[in-house]
Amino acid sequence: MIEQHDDGQIRTLKLARPPVNALDSDLIAALDAAVAAAPGEGVRGLILTGAGGRFCAGLDVQQLVALEERGLKDFLQTFVACLRRLAAAPIPIVAAINGHSPAGGAVLALYCDHRIMAAGEFRIGLNEVQVGLCPGPMIHAVLVRCVGARTAGELLPAGALLEASRALEVGLVDELAPLEAVESRAHAWLGRMLALPPQAYAATRAVVRRDLVAIMQGVGAAELELMATAWSSSETRATLRALIEKLGRK
Repeated sequence: MIEQHDDGQIRTLKLARPPVNALDSDLIAALDAAVAAAPGEGVRGLILTGAGGRFCAGLDVQQLVALEERGLKDFLQTFVACLRRLAAAPIPIVAAINGHSPAGGAVLALYCDHRIMAAGEFRIGLNEVQVGLCPGPMIHAVLVRCVGARTAGELLPAGALLEASRALEVGLVDELAPLEAVESRAHAWLGRMLALPPQAYAATRAVVRRDLVAIMQGVGAAELELMATAWSSSETRATLRALIEKLGRK
């Protein structure tokens, strides 16, 4: 479910779950394990991207709608554990966003150090509200960290999906590149970071990511319980089922 390719001390992790790399519990756990293993295997930088010409379609809505409240809490614990891993990773991670990146796909990108997105009509955003989900305080805090409180306050309640150029304007992504150049640009960015004095770079990176780690340390069982309860509501389930039916007709 995760394709790996090493180029020197840089490793590419490619989400590989056709057709759209939707995040089910198995893929999330595989990503968590891959990020955990990399530093101990001599890897100094990670590129996160998607296979099949897509980045990540977000959380697997078919799995979400099939889970009862207890199962949803377990699923969220798995997802949050992976996000904690990304937040606390001791090596830099760059998102090579090679396609649409809604909801959970955008969340993964927000936990990376740098985001390079394919230019054009690809869209990215936290559109959870549009599919009946409340993203919760954790995701709000991470979005504020990236784009500021005012922009986050506009985007999150609307469930906005932004074209790549607009995402760059508001700071949701850091660079745009032609689709075929996204991974090479990600590799080049990591190369520049790894060329810096390593101790100074690592210490400074830890300082600027301390707030992200603190956000994740503040996520406890009570918040996950509230999210699981909210995501089990009749409104959420009806909206998710309608989305599944719509996608099935395409």
